[in-house]
Amino acid sequence: MSDAFDYFRAYAVRALCKARSMPRGKIKHLQLVAGRIYNLLKKEAAYGPNVQHLEEFRAAQKLESSLDRRPSDRSGGRLTPAAPQSSDREAG
Repeated sequence: MSDAFDYFRAYAVRALCKARSMPRGKIKHLQLVAGRIYNLLKKEAAYGPNVQHLEEFRAAQKLESSLDRRPSDRSGGRLTPAAPQSSDREAG
């Protein structure tokens, strides 16, 4: 077993346990998605080195950290508007 397998397994277990303790909703669903990403990376790491998958790992970490910040950023149950930035990127 490689170290990457153990690290990804630990991240997957932590993310899924955190999701189980959350109330139903979009945040819980996204937390489960992060856990599934870690699980897939764990399975891929079991077969060999996966340096090429570091980008997916970093994306999952970024998603999870944004979920940690999101409840404090809410105002009246709505998320803060970030859509204009993404539409600017598509136009450019």
